[in-house]
Amino acid sequence: MNTPMTASRPIRYATLDGQAGQLPAASIAAFAAGIGGGVITPDDAAYEEARKVWNATVDRRPALIARCLSEHDVQAAVRFAATHRMLLSVRGGGHHIAGNAVAEGGLMIDLSGLRSVEVDPSTRSARVGAGALLGDFDRAAQEHGLATPLGINSTTGVAGLTLGGGFGWLTRRYGMTIDNLIGARVVTADGQLREVSAHVEPDLFWALRGGGGNFGVVTSFRFRLHPVGPQVHAGLVVYPFAQAGAVLRAWRDFCACAPDELSVWAVMRKAPPLPFLPAAVHGQEVVIFALVWSGAVEEGERAVAPVLAFGEPIAAALGAQPYAAFQTAFDPLLTPGGRNYWKSANFATLGDAAIDGLVAAASQLPGPECEIFVAQLGGAMSRVEAAATPFVGRDVRFIMNVHGRWADRRDDDAVRRWARRSFEAATPHATGSGYVNFLTEDEAERVSTSYGSNHARLQALKARFDPGNLFRMNLNITPRAAGR
Repeated sequence: MNTPMTASRPIRYATLDGQAGQLPAASIAAFAAGIGGGVITPDDAAYEEARKVWNATVDRRPALIARCLSEHDVQAAVRFAATHRMLLSVRGGGHHIAGNAVAEGGLMIDLSGLRSVEVDPSTRSARVGAGALLGDFDRAAQEHGLATPLGINSTTGVAGLTLGGGFGWLTRRYGMTIDNLIGARVVTADGQLREVSAHVEPDLFWALRGGGGNFGVVTSFRFRLHPVGPQVHAGLVVYPFAQAGAVLRAWRDFCACAPDELSVWAVMRKAPPLPFLPAAVHGQEVVIFALVWSGAVEEGERAVAPVLAFGEPIAAALGAQPYAAFQTAFDPLLTPGGRNYWKSANFATLGDAAIDGLVAAASQLPGPECEIFVAQLGGAMSRVEAAATPFVGRDVRFIMNVHGRWADRRDDDAVRRWARRSFEAATPHATGSGYVNFLTEDEAERVSTSYGSNHARLQALKARFDPGNLFRMNLNITPRAAGR
């Protein structure tokens, strides 16, 4: 139950016009009384923790944080922001690299209390609250031997992942996360709650399947589920960095004919102290192939055997394990509170020159937590028409993420320079499009190219559902003016 806060003073806030407004204490108290989880102000003890997001380089101070526990709460918060023309942000898992979950001087709608996951095994579907994390969804679905394609870090929010596209270990077999979204409930800029699907408000549903948070606050998602696990054949194969060029070429060639049930991702980084690696390797540059075979477990060893023959591995840790457990395997490398800066590029092919460039960039890692990973895509996601969802990169076979991660703010410039140099070296070999879930706060110019031929339609729908651009704390799609 909500305990209404008592605002002790007026609070200044940022408006949509870039100006400053002021909320009287009485207005704040009245607003807070109607929000199930209450409203946090900068004077509250919970404020400092509540404003934090996954990426520690994001240090913004919202004017108010509304902890929404129901769709009614979300509607009230959207209407409050619209009435006061208040800069608005929406927090699901708070995991996006750009930190758009929090707006300086704005109102943050915090959905972390909406974490329910309701699985219906008879229809192989699930209703998932907008505050749920991937781990919540995976655990609930795996109780029934079911799953849908999600990301690879269990603390990622389902909402942000889905609205930007979503891909992971199951994407080659079952498509992207958005390909498995069959319905949603969303509060639009007018404060209305809408239930959308391919048959009800199909234009808005289309926009939600990859258009980011531009079209409203999704309160829940309905997903299609597939038989997966609960055991899969998964693990890691580690090669010395001296073999990087050769093993990456072998991997590239293998990917061209790999079955949809198998996903193999390449990671170049300094070896973490994994127990199956010799101690002498810890902290040394290596090439790691992370893989999941989601077909019949008894076929896994044969299916992944070629990965062990790319070169002469240092070590491998492969075998049957719970799918939900492997979904948490990389959590220790992606804990909240680290400083992060990413640069990402999409590839239709990985030629020798592109591979050589990646190896060169990985030979200059600026810190022990930095890495370059390349995800293998294709398969089922490539068999969806580009116009079917806002995500147009259906021809993408590999997505690279130059992941700068570090602890000391004094290293900010050095890590960012390395990430940008690495991206610039890869650009001539890439498609030019981007994956919006990987775009940083300084890459607004890449939004239109990332949506390609679908950008104009998204702008028209933005003008229809959010003409005032209330939902702008995102990789923003600006409303298209009438007649354009």
